[in-house]
Amino acid sequence: MTDRYTIHSQLEHLQSKYIGTGHADTTKWEWLVNQHRDSYCSYMGHFDLLNYFAVAENESKARVRFNLMEKMLQPCGPPLDKPEDS
Repeated sequence: MTDRYTIHSQLEHLQSKYIGTGHADTTKWEWLVNQHRDSYCSYMGHFDLLNYFAVAENESKARVRFNLMEKMLQPCGPPLDKPEDS
């Protein structure tokens, strides 16, 4: 019985420490935004992958990095309106 509580508390700790792990109230839009931002960060962090994108798009590496940074602002568009609880 105590194992279940320790696992639950560890999961809560991870969710509070790392935003991208989500929680029970995470919406589909929030989850997709986290996935896209993680992907863009990975692309920028891996030099060879950034070079590949630059060659494929016929752009400079700095321009590709700038475009990825721009996409990180709202990767999935503006957030959806939440229905008000009444």
